[in-house]
Amino acid sequence: MNSDFHLETGLFQLLEEISRHPSIQLKALAKELNVTLAAVRSRTGRLRRFGLVVPSVDRRGIMLNPDYGCLVGIDMGASHLHFALAGFSGEIIADTTEKVRPEDGPRRTISQIKKGIYRLIPAGKRNRLRAVAMAVPSAVDPRNGLVLMANNLPGWKNINLKRELEKEFGLPVCIDNDANMAAIGERWRGVARGLENFVFIALGTGIGSGIFANGQLYVGRTGAAGELQFLNVDWPRWDEDFGVTGYFESYASGQGIATLGRKLMKPRPGGRSAGLAETRDAYFVFDAFRRGNPKARKTLEIIFTILGVGIANIVGVLDPDMIVLGGGISRGAPEFMLQTVARAAKKIQPNCPPIRISELGDQAQTCGAIYSSLLAACKAAAHKCK
Repeated sequence: MNSDFHLETGLFQLLEEISRHPSIQLKALAKELNVTLAAVRSRTGRLRRFGLVVPSVDRRGIMLNPDYGCLVGIDMGASHLHFALAGFSGEIIADTTEKVRPEDGPRRTISQIKKGIYRLIPAGKRNRLRAVAMAVPSAVDPRNGLVLMANNLPGWKNINLKRELEKEFGLPVCIDNDANMAAIGERWRGVARGLENFVFIALGTGIGSGIFANGQLYVGRTGAAGELQFLNVDWPRWDEDFGVTGYFESYASGQGIATLGRKLMKPRPGGRSAGLAETRDAYFVFDAFRRGNPKARKTLEIIFTILGVGIANIVGVLDPDMIVLGGGISRGAPEFMLQTVARAAKKIQPNCPPIRISELGDQAQTCGAIYSSLLAACKAAAHKCK
């Protein structure tokens, strides 16, 4: 029994390491996994017999077999579902985006997710689906996969989405917080590629983060690690009630920028900025900033400085190799944001690590979901191969 367990674990570790590279030689695999070359040869031989790996194009190494099956990765937002179909190497074959109505509630939305997966996969390839993974705008309980509470989706509290999809498709399903999925994507194919310790901060309407510590995604006791909205960098206001938004999200977020922008800029009725401000969207501030509005610049300087102070606190606790900024807000005024955030963070933390903008943009969550589905499929395959 123990030998079977160790074999299965070894096969999964081998598949996981191969998945990080377009192609890798056996000697490099042995070095990365700290095992003998003979052990790698034996186990890769087993994986070849099951069709999981094939020789690389240049014949000097091995790679995952892209034709072994397909994977589905999904990014769920408050108003959209982004579905992506990928081959077993992780390359996207097809994708589609559908609108969702938050007021429809969990039952209808879950039905839409199931139908969306079926529509995405050609009928002749449905038996080749190996796993599904999904990014959701909520903390997820690591023990049972419960979607704990999605603030922007009415009724999404303690919803067992994982069980619903496993029951429907009879396959491994992975559900995780969208910021965690984005961090996974950045480590696989983005600016944090290969880093052991980094923090991905998602800046959209709200704020969240995904944390990698010692090469592992850190989710904490309840799955809520990285939920930054309740971080407070203004101690005299410790006893104020900021509701479910929290202090940090009230400022370091799209809604925080919009709120302060309306206060400082006071857009005139009928003006260009006023129309955008009425949508409760931060982009009216970025629009004015790009046109040289000094009050828009002041708005962003205040918010980005608050963000920088928060990042300094994160650095003091986690000592990461890098901070990655992603989400829609990170693309509004990226150079000014990096300059302002770094000035505050480095003033507080002299050994502050590099702060970078996401390379994957709005594809980070989907990319992370694809990689999570790939690992889930690899784990299931390793169990069959043992």
